[in-house]
Amino acid sequence: MVQKIYDSPEAALDGIVKDGDLIMCGGFGLCGMPESLIYALQSTGVKDLTAVSNNAGVDGIGLGRLLETGQIKKMISSYVGNNKIFAELYLSGAIELEFNPQGTMSERIRAGGAGIPGFYTKTGVGTQIAEGKKHEIFDGETYILERGIRADVSLIRAEVADEEGNLLYRKTARNFNPMMATAGKITIVEVEQIVPAGEINPDAVHTPGIFVQRIVKSTHPKQIEFITNRDRETG
Repeated sequence: MVQKIYDSPEAALDGIVKDGDLIMCGGFGLCGMPESLIYALQSTGVKDLTAVSNNAGVDGIGLGRLLETGQIKKMISSYVGNNKIFAELYLSGAIELEFNPQGTMSERIRAGGAGIPGFYTKTGVGTQIAEGKKHEIFDGETYILERGIRADVSLIRAEVADEEGNLLYRKTARNFNPMMATAGKITIVEVEQIVPAGEINPDAVHTPGIFVQRIVKSTHPKQIEFITNRDRETG
């Protein structure tokens, strides 16, 4: 069995990411975000990265940290709200943005993982999204060509991994992570728990271990983006 388990996020990234790489980072908001790996990536000092993520983190958390240090030159995202530093960088021209409808971005990642170089979709036809893209007519309707995305490195988060890299995600954290796992030339996962091979019920495996090259335990607690408390009952 190939040894996939590493002692720390820094060790898991050692010799993997280089300047100019395209990286994918899982997560929907802060849910399912590979925070430990992102901070380890920050400490490497690599720069000129293109980051594919549903969103760009928030100020001081997740990819927001890489934005603050200027390590990301381009974001491919579907949502960039709740991040003042990103807004400042984009409006000043210091960072590029390739904006995608969320479903389109999801399919671009899935297509990349499936070896599909491109696909046609109606989403975005007649908008700025369609500018410069190939148009075709199918059954009397106009579609635009979108390209699949492959990453040099995918950084993802799961709840449980076994020693062979089979993964189980928890609830909403099963968002972009499974697709990104398939779309990375190298996929590194941080998890809450590592168990012996065979301990995860085969019917509960969300990502097969063949897609995962490196595994590390998470070193950062899960973040909560918005906290809503119920008013205390009185009387």
